[in-house]
Amino acid sequence: MRETFRWFGPSDTVSLSDIKQSGATGIVTALHHVPNGAIWSIKDILTVKNQIEKAGLEWVFIESIPIHENIKLRQGDYLKRIENYKQSLKNIAQCGIKNVCYNFMPVLDWTRTQLFWELEDGSTALRFDKVEMAAFEAFIIKRKDIEKSYSNTILDTAEKRFLNMSSEEKQGLEDSILKGLPGTVDDLTIPKFKEMIAQYDNISHLDLKSNLSYFLNTIIPLAEELGIKMAIHPDDPPFDIMGLPRIITSESDLDDLVDFIDSPSNGITFCTGSLGANPKNDLPRMIEKFKDRIHFLHLRNVRREPNGSFYEDHHLEGSSDMYEIVKAVLKIEKERNISLPMRPDHGHQMLGDLKNKTTYAGYSAIGRLKGLAELRGLSMGIQKSGVI
Repeated sequence: MRETFRWFGPSDTVSLSDIKQSGATGIVTALHHVPNGAIWSIKDILTVKNQIEKAGLEWVFIESIPIHENIKLRQGDYLKRIENYKQSLKNIAQCGIKNVCYNFMPVLDWTRTQLFWELEDGSTALRFDKVEMAAFEAFIIKRKDIEKSYSNTILDTAEKRFLNMSSEEKQGLEDSILKGLPGTVDDLTIPKFKEMIAQYDNISHLDLKSNLSYFLNTIIPLAEELGIKMAIHPDDPPFDIMGLPRIITSESDLDDLVDFIDSPSNGITFCTGSLGANPKNDLPRMIEKFKDRIHFLHLRNVRREPNGSFYEDHHLEGSSDMYEIVKAVLKIEKERNISLPMRPDHGHQMLGDLKNKTTYAGYSAIGRLKGLAELRGLSMGIQKSGVI
C-alpha cells in the first residue's frame, strides 16, 4: 500500500515536515480556500503542488473537489456547477494530478456528536452517539416527524439526556455537528442549517441516486479521457440522519454505483470506518468484489454499539477485522500489480497532542502516526508470512 497522510494546507498545525517524518510519501489534500462549486485554477493547484514537492512529498490524491449542493439537488445553476467541475478536472490533469476522492452526502460530510470523547486510556476519539443525535434533531433543530427515524426508546432516552445537559453541553453538541468538519463546509448556524436540510424535504433515496447517476454520466467520460480516477467516499455514518437520504452505505449501493456508468474512472474510496459502521457489510468480501473499482483506501476501525452508536477505536481493534481487511487488500494488489494509496484515518488525540486542541478533530499527528505504524507492521507481517 502507498502510505499517504491527509494535510489541510499551510494553516494545518500538522506540517508537511511532520508528515515527512511519519514515513508517508504521499499527501492527500485539497484547495480548501476555494469556494464550493468554483473552478480550481491552475495557479492555485500548482502553488499547493509545489509546496508539497518542496517538502519531498507527492500530491497523490485530491480530497476533495467538493460537489456543490445544487448538483446533488439537480436544481438552480447545477449545469454551470458541473461545467465548473469539469474545468477543475481539466486543470488538475494539466498539473499532473489524476486521483480525486469525493462524496455525495447531502449538506454535511462525516458527522459526529462528540469530537473529543475520552477513552479509558486517557486519549480522545470521535464518537457518534445515536441518543445525542436524536436529542439534537428533536430539541435543537426541532425536526418534524422525528418519530419516523427513531424508536420510542431512543427518543425517551434522548429527552431525558437533553434535559440533564448543561447549556455548555448543549452548545458542545451543536458545535460538534455543525462546526466539526475539517476542510469541508463553513461553520453553520442553526437557521442556515435548517434552511439547507429543508431543500431535501422531497428528495428520496432514489431521487438522490438518480442525481448522482446524472452527475457521473456527465463527468466520467471526461475523467476517463483525462486519465483521472474518481473515487466516491461512502456516507458517514452509513444511515440516514436529520431526514437526509444517505445513498452510499452498503454493498448494494456500491453495486448501483458501478452500474451507473461502466468505466475504470468510476471508482470507490474504500473507507473501512464508514462501511464498518454498518454491521451488514462484510468488508473483506466487498474488497474482493469491488477490487477493480477500489482506487483509494481509508483504513480505520470503529467500535459498534447495539443501539447504532459507534466510536473510533484503535486501528487494529474495533468491530472490523483489520487483519482480514489488509490481507484482502494485499491480495488484490498482488493480482492487479498495483500499490493502492492508503491513509490512516481519524486517529486518537493522545500524548502531547492532548495539549494542542487546535488540530482538527481526528487529524492530530500522533494518533494517526500510531495508526500508520500499526498498519505498516500488519501489512509487513502478512506479506512476510506468505499467506497471500
